Amino acid sequence: MTEQMLPTTHCPLPTKKLLIITGPTASGKTAEAVALARERNTEILSCDSRQFYREMRIGVARPTDDELAAATHHFIACRPVTEPYNISDYERDAMKVAQKLFAEGRDTVIAVGGSGLYVDALRQGVTAMPDPTPELRARLQQMPLEEKRAQLQLLDPDYYRRVDLRNPVRLQRALEVCYMTGRPYSQVIAESKPSERPFDIEVRVTQIPHSDLRLRIDRRVDQMMADGLLDEVESLLPYRHLSTLRTVGYRELFPVLDGTKKLEDAVAEIKLNTWHYARKQLTWCRRYL
Repeated sequence: MTEQMLPTTHCPLPTKKLLIITGPTASGKTAEAVALARERNTEILSCDSRQFYREMRIGVARPTDDELAAATHHFIACRPVTEPYNISDYERDAMKVAQKLFAEGRDTVIAVGGSGLYVDALRQGVTAMPDPTPELRARLQQMPLEEKRAQLQLLDPDYYRRVDLRNPVRLQRALEVCYMTGRPYSQVIAESKPSERPFDIEVRVTQIPHSDLRLRIDRRVDQMMADGLLDEVESLLPYRHLSTLRTVGYRELFPVLDGTKKLEDAVAEIKLNTWHYARKQLTWCRRYL
């Protein structure tokens, strides 16, 4: 009697997903990411470009001790401020961690942060850009910040509307690409082929009314000051020349320590600058909606 062969059935492998939680500062991203990580028994990749640094805690709104204990976080306080972490290195390292977590059996990995370029590095890789000539880089480094802004507004008004205009590193890089390619930086990015990812990607944007966001920002800054932000900034005085420290919450307080600005004026400036930054983040996040 011949043995009858039964048809083989193939069960599809479970889909792996990178779930990215992004949105403006103070909108509740961290709390949502921690809740999802606990619910799905997974870990969190930070894509906040300032939370990488050990010495910066209060001013970058690092997750609380309870939040860090509730879910394992990667890329939080992982390097000193004296060792800048570029976006290409971050993409490489973050992909290694994500792939390791998937290989261990997790169906979902959570990423959270409001740094748009780092979110996009996770989503589609880092765009290869031409390196500037040493002469061009030197000329742009000597260009005053206001002139850089004016040049970017002329050469790439779209990116000008989205970028943090107080970040000289991003302005410099955008202008380098504009001059080297003869095209807007935003256009070069848009036309670049995304990297293939061996997993699905979902992006969620935390959204709250603008009036509520503004209030939350103001309250957060007040809490940062109560938690000792001025002392944290004072401890970073030896590094104030680093681009890492040219960020909201730090650059406004250095003049207070110099005795050239009143504390109450600096706090008001932090609140306003944080709101301006949040609006830039909102503009960037529209691409994900």
